[in-house]
Amino acid sequence: MSNTSLSELLTVASQRARTTHDIFVGQAHPTASGRSFGGQIMGQAAYAAGATVDPDRELHSLHGYFLRPGVASAATTFEVDSVFTGGSFATRRAQAFQNGETIMSLIASFQRPAEQPGFADTLNMREIPEPQQLASLSDTYQHLAADHDASFILQRPFEFRYVDSDVFTTVAATKASQRVWLKTVSPLRGTQLLQKAALTFASDYMFIEPVLRGYGVPWTAPGLKVASLDLAIWFHTEVNVDDWLLYDLRCVHAAGGRALTQGRFFNQAGELVASCAQEVMVRLPGNTGPRSGLAAGTHAASPGAQGSHRARTDAANTNALRAGAAA
Repeated sequence: MSNTSLSELLTVASQRARTTHDIFVGQAHPTASGRSFGGQIMGQAAYAAGATVDPDRELHSLHGYFLRPGVASAATTFEVDSVFTGGSFATRRAQAFQNGETIMSLIASFQRPAEQPGFADTLNMREIPEPQQLASLSDTYQHLAADHDASFILQRPFEFRYVDSDVFTTVAATKASQRVWLKTVSPLRGTQLLQKAALTFASDYMFIEPVLRGYGVPWTAPGLKVASLDLAIWFHTEVNVDDWLLYDLRCVHAAGGRALTQGRFFNQAGELVASCAQEVMVRLPGNTGPRSGLAAGTHAASPGAQGSHRARTDAANTNALRAGAAA
């Protein structure tokens, strides 16, 4: 990946200036497409919001909308409004600006931890291959290291290992779900706020892929255009992105140029760490339609890069990717 650390991509600098809001600036993260990566903008906004609450209040949920495409080479200014601070909960609104225009708007909620017994979904990890048994994307596409347009796969600060095959050049099985192991490439450590901002960052890489699987369309299909519309995350327990997490995703509805994907993060013990959801815009090439009953809600069980409101095509990378996949 690039020399910029994940911590640098997520932390924001206070401008020590305040009108009715706190002002922060987050650094740029150049991308091959030139568009800001939505996960980074959302992660930076979450970190900025958390910088305005007492340290004993933990980020437990956020919901943001991507409004305009951002410029990846430009820094982003964040304006945080302290909407509410109560005895247990605090609410913050964070808006991201570039060139005087709002590109993203987020609401985040923080809670002072409370002791109370509970229960949660679990996953039987004995039915899922361990990450050490699976090939990494960096190994599969290492031949692209010198290709500027296609090396975006290798520049990510997270390592991904697909339980099923990836969907960059082909879709091996048409279904509206997927499972991927992920963790940081280099240790992040840091506070829970930083860890949760990092998980927000990572979540945005994969939301569109169950939609593409459901339609049977790979990333490199000429004419494919997709964009993130929003993103919501609920954090249930402490997060550790330095250890393997299973990202379990399912597209629950796709029709009319939009699709909704729901996701869950589990640790290696099968414990639920976080839940998330995102709606995306999808413009398919040609007249391609659903092949797996997406709109009807029928799905096969799963055995096993997108940015802030950006239109994206991967046709420019098709030849390099396909050459590597065939190698």
